[in-house]
Amino acid sequence: MYIQKVIEQEIKSNICNTILRALPDWFGVEASIIDYVNQVKSMPFYVAYEREKPIGFVAIKIHNEYTAEISVMGIINEYQRGGIGTKLISSVEEYCRTNQFQFLTVKTLADTVDFEPYERTRKFYYKIGFVPLEIFPLHWDIDNPCLFLAKKL
Repeated sequence: MYIQKVIEQEIKSNICNTILRALPDWFGVEASIIDYVNQVKSMPFYVAYEREKPIGFVAIKIHNEYTAEISVMGIINEYQRGGIGTKLISSVEEYCRTNQFQFLTVKTLADTVDFEPYERTRKFYYKIGFVPLEIFPLHWDIDNPCLFLAKKL
């Protein structure tokens, strides 16, 4: 397995589309998938490959000179819990430090909703050093409260 930064817009979009559609527990809203597929074209984008096959990715949204955000991340189910997410985030952190960002943020489903896939997501972010800052109950919608997490780099 190796991590590579991808520059080509269409490759980013294709990888994002394929992987998000393979993860319906996390990405089940068609409009959101389409938004992500379009947005990643202009973002720094890292892919985890297993024998030339994309098995995970992460895209970074730049907010300002201090802060970058994990905009979207996905890893094919059978490759989860094998250290790939941690390696992808390490690549993101290296990019952020090189570009002198001070904070890395991420938004995910708050723990006020009992849903096991997102419980695993939150545990992952806590394990790699993110801390919860605030819950925004209406950021997405009333049924999907947003947990805002950050990590000082």
